[in-house]
Amino acid sequence: MDPRLGLLSTDPSNEIFSVVFFPDRIYHSAYLNATRSPRYRYDVEEVRGYLEVLCLKGSVFLDGALYANFLRIEYRGSRLTEAIRTRNRLLCNSCVAWVRLTNDHGDQVETTGSRPLTLHYDDWVNAYQAEVWDTLEQPRTTRHDASVLTMMGRDNEITLIPQFSAMLADVSSIAKVELAFREPARQYPSGSLAVPVNDLAWDNNYTRTHQAPLVNTPSAPQNTVQDLNYLLDFQRGWFKHASDVIPVLYRNAMMLAKPDGTYTNPDASPDNIIQMRWLFQRELGGSMIFFHEVTIPPGKVEGNHQHVGSEELYYIIQGEGIAYLRVGDDPSLGDESDPRYRNARREVFGLGEQVFKELPVKPGSMIFTKSGGMHGIRNPDTSTEPLKFVAFLYHSA
Repeated sequence: MDPRLGLLSTDPSNEIFSVVFFPDRIYHSAYLNATRSPRYRYDVEEVRGYLEVLCLKGSVFLDGALYANFLRIEYRGSRLTEAIRTRNRLLCNSCVAWVRLTNDHGDQVETTGSRPLTLHYDDWVNAYQAEVWDTLEQPRTTRHDASVLTMMGRDNEITLIPQFSAMLADVSSIAKVELAFREPARQYPSGSLAVPVNDLAWDNNYTRTHQAPLVNTPSAPQNTVQDLNYLLDFQRGWFKHASDVIPVLYRNAMMLAKPDGTYTNPDASPDNIIQMRWLFQRELGGSMIFFHEVTIPPGKVEGNHQHVGSEELYYIIQGEGIAYLRVGDDPSLGDESDPRYRNARREVFGLGEQVFKELPVKPGSMIFTKSGGMHGIRNPDTSTEPLKFVAFLYHSA
């Protein structure tokens, strides 16, 4: 480990802005598979994580000489455990992963249905893991350590996927890794499957989607793109201007129509159209879902709705309007008897009516809603300019 890391991490000037995490994450490479032998050393070039998924890429040195490049996948497995549990089964000591790699040139390779990547539970990292190396060949001038050799091979902790080898040879060029996880197929001694293939449980990021400006029709289903996997992006930085991002249009956003297409929400109308510029979505890591810019024209409304398992922050950047927070969500606003802010009975998406506080907003105003909270926002008819805010949303449960 570079000694400069220790010096920087303890320097008082760094403590002001440092983002603190458990120190073991810094030294994570000490627990990678081949480190059971002191002859092997890992050079971890990059790490990316999203929710319970972690991906590391870099190089492996044997007796001080470069031997191979590697890609390591770690997966905590609680989402897959839940999916399997609904079928009255348990996730045991392994699972499998579908993996797709994309390099800087846009070339792609992926695992096949007959040869997924097998992940094995590892007590040292409390996760299912496997490493794909670009070669497992016998070194020219030495031999593999026996303790590491036993981990090598098909479906083992250190494995080789032939179609990945060429891309792994230039490991720095790997720009994106897409992943989905499945319970392993189990066979009876006779060879027949214990669980039909179509009943095997998947964690493919559940119903995760992203928004794309594919058509200009408001609320067009074509603009909602199914992902069906986790994406880890190894790009290190972006420069964008919001005006260069094509907006997606929404009619009666966060308002629920009846089966016949009509609305009970009095704010709903054919011309209640707002636009959202989706600035960052799948590029984000951690538990982030999106960061976007919303424009609400005068007289238009984003309906009141509740967040469950997510948190969202609105930050107003242009115009003036009315935001809504359910009475009691922010105790500092008072209850229904408090006269400082007007009460308003508002329809909530799919949940009937609730009482909200009407909150005047302008540039610099913020609305922060945690799981269970309710909010909405309007640009009044009397306004002379669009109401704009930026918002980010992330998983919280």
